[in-house]
Amino acid sequence: MAVRPSQLTLDQFLCLPEEKPALEFERGVVTQKMPPMAWHSKLQVLLAMRFEQHGHPERIISAFVEARITWPAVGISYVPDVVAYLAEREPVEPDGYITNHLTVPPDVVVEVWSEGQVLGSQMDRCRWYVQHDVPVALLIHPARQHIWTFRPGAETGPHQDQDVVALGDVVPGFSFSVADLFDGLRPRRP
Repeated sequence: MAVRPSQLTLDQFLCLPEEKPALEFERGVVTQKMPPMAWHSKLQVLLAMRFEQHGHPERIISAFVEARITWPAVGISYVPDVVAYLAEREPVEPDGYITNHLTVPPDVVVEVWSEGQVLGSQMDRCRWYVQHDVPVALLIHPARQHIWTFRPGAETGPHQDQDVVALGDVVPGFSFSVADLFDGLRPRRP
């Protein structure tokens, strides 16, 4: 749903104050993300932790939850649910800190479907990512417990149950089963 007039430029949009849920910009149109429900939020955390812990103690990949990524050349500014950069590609400022305004496409983008979103639109968003220099995008559907993978020229899924989502072509040695990820939605009580 558009929430701002369509005459905004990307630069004007980037000057707007951040809102919750986040605003996104696509060629003059500003939309607002769906508010995340509990499963959505938990899956974001679980995936970000998996990326951050992969290869520990060596730092292989760095994850961000709901970080804005801007593609200035095409007038797009999205806020994916999770993004990850290989450590050697993580954007860094001259002072050694991570760049706060990300304009480098990540190595992995994850979108988590929310109630009220159209699955086909989310799939198109993942296709857009891989057409714009993201090596792999994942689409996770919490209610169905399905995961789709998108790579340039290749889409697979829905993966379910004991199917393995392998990202080793992008993140060496990184994989997980669908069941294992969704098991994180069960409470852990003593």
